[in-house]
Amino acid sequence: MTRRTGPETLRRAASPARLLLTLAVLPALLPALFLSVLAVPGARAAESAPTVSLSKKEAGKGGEITVSGKGWRGEALLMLLICGQATPERGVIGGTNSCANGAGRAVTTDEKGAFSKRLPVAEPPEPCPCVVHVATVTGEQASADAAFTVAGHPTAELPRRTGGGKLAVLAATRLEGDSSLLTWFGAPPARRLVFTVGNLGPAPVEDPVFEIGTAHGVYAPQWEERQWRGTVAPGARARIALPVELSAGAHGDYQISLRYGKKVLAEQPWGVGRPWGVTLFWVLLCLVVPAAVFRIGMAVVDRIRPSTVGAHRTAGARPGPAVSKGLPRRTTPVARTARSAAAGDADATTAVLPWFTPDSAPSENRPRPTTKGQA
Repeated sequence: MTRRTGPETLRRAASPARLLLTLAVLPALLPALFLSVLAVPGARAAESAPTVSLSKKEAGKGGEITVSGKGWRGEALLMLLICGQATPERGVIGGTNSCANGAGRAVTTDEKGAFSKRLPVAEPPEPCPCVVHVATVTGEQASADAAFTVAGHPTAELPRRTGGGKLAVLAATRLEGDSSLLTWFGAPPARRLVFTVGNLGPAPVEDPVFEIGTAHGVYAPQWEERQWRGTVAPGARARIALPVELSAGAHGDYQISLRYGKKVLAEQPWGVGRPWGVTLFWVLLCLVVPAAVFRIGMAVVDRIRPSTVGAHRTAGARPGPAVSKGLPRRTTPVARTARSAAAGDADATTAVLPWFTPDSAPSENRPRPTTKGQA
């Protein structure tokens, strides 16, 4: 056999040399590749993290500052609040109950996730250190804080950190309470969400802040903060009841969710009946109002309509001008006979045509017939 030389033979001969070259260069490239893999996600996370900046770091009550932000979700609705007992590192410890909610503002980000909004300076209910708290209202939850000082506002130390506590629901949740008569007429339905939690961590949990979410149909739950006053010691349990209230006239199937921190602890369905009292009210209103308007209209018509009975009687008592013209008028005697009184007013008021007077009747002026044999 003859040995053939060609491109295929040359490739087979060069493959071991290429493999050795790759193995020699690969250890030098691995550290650079590893660093690039770690750096790219960190850079992307830094770019996507929302940020907040302030035009002033300190201002007094009644002043105004400009709050700006970048890196938020495009066209997202944000809430701006000045909160006490908070720092950017620990966040708002007492929840929105520690914020000046009456002076808060809402803003919508642009397509790039940036915003700028003027915020009036107000004193929060809790002492400083204070922050300007910015959080999303709907959609994916995101928040950011910027340190701020309210001039003239009291300052106090932050409460002791209790980060070692961990709460978990130990029993099934339930809704307690009944609907009142006002709920049947459209008042807001209200219940109490009752559950039992246990502290599985090594540190106590003081005054935990829970979040109650209400969802109806396919809509996302709307979260509201509820703070429970008390302490759950490590390994202990506590029975907690939080108020839950829906909007006026709410009816249908609702889903009540309980969240602590970033974890949903429990969910409870709630079927709310229709407020039939409102329907009954509108039905009665549609029946009573037209009936009342009709009766008022008939009363007005009876009041302004002229009386025709007296007019008919007066017209009948008047003698016709064509008949009585040129004839002697007969006077009605003052004394009425028993027959005319019994006949009634209609016969008494009827005019008698005076064709003949009682003295000139034909029967009285005509000569009497004579009998045979009389002169």
